[in-house]
Amino acid sequence: MEIVGILAFALIIGLSIALHEVGHLVPAKKFGVRVTEYMVGFGPTIWSTTRGETTYGIKGIPLGGYIRMIGMLPPAPGQTSPRSMATGRFAALVDSARRQSLDEIEPGDEGRVFYMLSVPKRVIIMLGGPVMNLALAFVLFAIVLVGIGLPQPTLQVGAVVACTPTVEQPLGATTPSGQCPDGSSATPAAAAGLTQGDVITAINGVPVTEWDEATAQIRLNAGRTANVTIERNDTLISVPVNIALVERPVYDEQGRITDQTEQVGFLGVRPAFANVSMGVTEVPGYMWDITQRSAVALISLPVRVYELVTNTLIGGQDRDINGPVSVVGASRLGGEIAAMEEPAGARIASFLALAAALNLFLFLFNLLPVLPLDGGHVAGALFEGSRRTWARMRGKPDPGPVDVARLLPVAYVVAAVLVGVGVIVIWADLVRPLSFT
Repeated sequence: MEIVGILAFALIIGLSIALHEVGHLVPAKKFGVRVTEYMVGFGPTIWSTTRGETTYGIKGIPLGGYIRMIGMLPPAPGQTSPRSMATGRFAALVDSARRQSLDEIEPGDEGRVFYMLSVPKRVIIMLGGPVMNLALAFVLFAIVLVGIGLPQPTLQVGAVVACTPTVEQPLGATTPSGQCPDGSSATPAAAAGLTQGDVITAINGVPVTEWDEATAQIRLNAGRTANVTIERNDTLISVPVNIALVERPVYDEQGRITDQTEQVGFLGVRPAFANVSMGVTEVPGYMWDITQRSAVALISLPVRVYELVTNTLIGGQDRDINGPVSVVGASRLGGEIAAMEEPAGARIASFLALAAALNLFLFLFNLLPVLPLDGGHVAGALFEGSRRTWARMRGKPDPGPVDVARLLPVAYVVAAVLVGVGVIVIWADLVRPLSFT
C-alpha cells in the first residue's frame, strides 16, 4: 500500500506541474504568442509529440516544467540585428542568450513574440501558472473540507484513560503488569465506571454540546466532585466523579511539549472523533490560515535549510516537522499516509490535504519577484509598465521594453542556489526521511 501511495502522490505532483504549465500555455496561445515547447520535467526527453507548432513532452527529471515562448528576451536598446560585439564573461553570457532568443523568431513571427505583448497580457501569462496551482489547491481543500470533512472531537467517549498522567508519563499508560506507575492512580473516569461509548451531555447541570465546552467545565471543577451526566444505551445517567487536579506539560503553538507545566482538571476520557463537513464559503478562510503559515515557512526557508544541514545531516538530529521537504520526501509521506491504519476517509483526506498544501506553497514560491521564477517576469513587466506610464505623464518618448536580459546572471545564480537547495533536501529525504510516525 505504501508503494501505491508513493506512486499516487508522485502522479499528483506531476499533474500539478503539468497544470501549472497549462496555466502559462493557454493564455500565451490565446494572445497569439508562438509556443514551441510544452514540457513536464527537465533533462532527457522520455516522450514527445508535435501538435501544430508546439512540441509536447515529458522529460526524465520530474522537478518542474516549462513552456518555450519565442521572444522572451527583447533585443538590446539600439540593436538592429542578432549580432553583437559584447565582451566580458557576463556580457557574453547575456549576449548569447539574447541572440538565441532572437534566432527563434522566424519570418512572420514579428507580431507573435512575448516581449512585444502589452504589460497586462504578459502579467496574465506569467501569473497563469501560479494561479493554476492556487486553483488546484482550492479544489483539493474543498474536497477535503466539504466532501470528506475534518475530524472533530465529539462528546462520545472514545477511550477511558487508565491512570492519571504525570510529567514523566503524560499519556496515562499502565505498566507492563497492568498497574498504574508510582505517583499515579486510577483516573476519575475509570474509578467512576465511565466506559467507551458513553456520551457526555452535562457536567454539574451545565449542558455541553461540544468537546471544548466539556473541557472547560472539567477545568472549572478541578479538585471537586462533579455530577457528570452521560447517555448510555439511550438512558441518561448522572455519575458523581472526583475531578482530579494533575500537573500537565504546557504545549506551544506548534503542539510541541515545552519545559513548563500547569495544574489542570482531569477526567480521564479521550473523545471519539467524527468527520464534520464545512461549507464551501469556509474554504477560503481555511486556505488563508494555511497561506499565512506557508508564507512564514517560505521566508524562513534559508534558516530551515541551514538547520537541516547543521542539525540533521551533520548533527544527526531528527528532522524538524516544519522543515523543508522535496518532492521525494513529499511522495514518501504520501505513501506513509496510504499505509496508515486509519479509516479510508481519513487517509484520503490527509493525502489530498498534503497535495493541496504543496500546491499552495508552489503558488507562493513562484510569486517571488526574482528570475527565473514567474514572479521575476511579472516584476519586470510591471516595472516596464510603470516606466512607460511615467514617461507618458512627463511627455517623454516611450522608453521601450525593459532589458531583462541584463538580469540573466542573477537568474543563473538563483537557479544554481535552487538546484543546490534541492539536492540538499532530496539527500536529507533519502538518508534521514521525515516521518509521521
